[in-house]
Amino acid sequence: MICITRLLCNLPKILSIMTLHPIHTGNFKLDGGAMFGVVPKGLWERTNPADEKNLCTWAMRSLLIEDGDRLILIDTGIGNKQSEKFFSHYYLHGNHSLDASLALRGFNRDQITDVFLTHLHFDHVGGAVQWNKDRSGYEPAFKNATYWTNERHWNWAIKPNARERASFLSENILPLQESGQLKFIAAPENQHRINTGLGFDAFVVNGHTDAQMCPILDYKGKTLVFMADLLPSTGHIPLPYVMGYDTRPLLTLDERTRIFTEAAENGYHLFLEHDAYNEVCTLEMTEKGPRLADNGRLDHYFI
Repeated sequence: MICITRLLCNLPKILSIMTLHPIHTGNFKLDGGAMFGVVPKGLWERTNPADEKNLCTWAMRSLLIEDGDRLILIDTGIGNKQSEKFFSHYYLHGNHSLDASLALRGFNRDQITDVFLTHLHFDHVGGAVQWNKDRSGYEPAFKNATYWTNERHWNWAIKPNARERASFLSENILPLQESGQLKFIAAPENQHRINTGLGFDAFVVNGHTDAQMCPILDYKGKTLVFMADLLPSTGHIPLPYVMGYDTRPLLTLDERTRIFTEAAENGYHLFLEHDAYNEVCTLEMTEKGPRLADNGRLDHYFI
């Protein structure tokens, strides 16, 4: 009888099926040269055309995980609390927003139970914090959520190097700790894959910024990896196409080689946070290394 009772109590959790929802928080523009590093414009503009100012359009695409009684949001976009001058540098455009995209899926931000932050650059964490009612200070934008990062990256972000200081904004970061809603995931040095404790693992990569985390999801019998800034777009698939923003480009090259090869050999699906045109891609191995096999919408691959 005890076993039957326990089974009945756990039945909703056993029967729960994970569902993934792309959450489009908006588009912005960044310099094409900065996004592709040493790669000549004649090569990268084939996939990412630039405007007259050499700026390319990039998405800020989050991922919502609906899993039992948990609603986990991976990254939050740029938010809306920065100054007009700040936003003027990034040319926000498009019809998407975090709240509208959540509503389209039947949710609102108060239902979010967890916010997983791949790293704390402003275009990934800005939407995690908002002005309070009288605009006298800041508060978490998801009042019922636990926020997750790792301590190594947190320490890197709160004492930023000169290269990344403009990307780590204190108003995006410190209110999370001050609210008591912040928790750390263990991400030991030299450990490439970790268990997040949230129902999925993550790759830990250090080339773009220290201890960035890329979630690895088992979904409908396939593996989906949220690539964050390890692979911003399909235009970045050739291994040397490393962003100029990366703090350790040669380390990024090693990390991309290892993970892209694993993805191609095992048929992983790669979720693209910044690709303005494609949500997901797959890779294949060629004589020139990993190359694009297919690309499209998430629901194209996970029906």
